[in-house]
Amino acid sequence: MDDLDRALARLAGAPAPAALDELEARVLARIGTRPTVVRAKFGIGFATTIAALAIGVVGAGMPAAAGQAASLGPLGGSSPLAPSTLLIGTP
Repeated sequence: MDDLDRALARLAGAPAPAALDELEARVLARIGTRPTVVRAKFGIGFATTIAALAIGVVGAGMPAAAGQAASLGPLGGSSPLAPSTLLIGTP
């Protein structure tokens, strides 16, 4: 730790590099010259919202095909989802 303490003390006593003197001014000048970003207009967001609503309404209006539910009673007959039925076939 003595070497580290001495190195840090030497670094603390050293003068700051000259390049750091104008660093803040250079950064702020560069930020000021950056090109501005063009934001999306109101129409794009509005069109996206309308398209999402239309897809939702059409999707809700088209019902899926009705399917027949299988009986899953554990005590009644053979179950269509029993491992023996799925591996071998219908009994």
